[in-house]
Amino acid sequence: MTTPLQVQERLIALGYKPGPADGIDGPKTREAVKAFQRDKGVTADGIAGPVTLALLFPIAAANPNAASIASAVILKQPKATRKITEIIVHCTATPEGREVSVDTIRSWHLAKGWKDIGYHYVVGLDGTVRPGRPEAQIGSHVAGHNSGTIGIVYVGGVAADGKTPKDTRTPAQTAALLDLAKALIAKYPAIKKVTGHNQYAAKACPSFDVRKDPLSSLA
Repeated sequence: MTTPLQVQERLIALGYKPGPADGIDGPKTREAVKAFQRDKGVTADGIAGPVTLALLFPIAAANPNAASIASAVILKQPKATRKITEIIVHCTATPEGREVSVDTIRSWHLAKGWKDIGYHYVVGLDGTVRPGRPEAQIGSHVAGHNSGTIGIVYVGGVAADGKTPKDTRTPAQTAALLDLAKALIAKYPAIKKVTGHNQYAAKACPSFDVRKDPLSSLA
């Protein structure tokens, strides 16, 4: 069952303003739901019913077990013995709408002389979560902050012109990133924060401010 808190977090991630994510289905939340419904061309009654929820959570609508599938992908990976205290979010810095495979990203990183893909997980345009570098191995994703972290990346992060930073996350990617982070935190309770690459380097990556995203409130 989808909770009011999950609805609020999803609305915030999509740019709507339901007020604080406090789990209370109050007037601001209902107005935000109405705004979303109007944008989607459905009855704007402010109620997050089945039709609205299917639009809010398309990955879950297509596959009700999406969250458990993301968890299953993670559970298949051997648990790291190194202490993990943080998740750092990235983008592939590729044009909006262009899918990129794990193998392609791996080839880019191998060409740099790295021993493997730098990220631990890759989230495709359709929200599919795929493993990259094993969790047990320290990643190569943020200079000076690889030890004790897990690096996750979503495909995209640049506008169609191929150069302008842009938050290109599809609804499926937004939902999958939340599911992925939640599953990792459940696996590694020592994780205390979820951050973005741009908090540690003068870069746009991941092309949004994680501190203002529901991801930051997970840990």
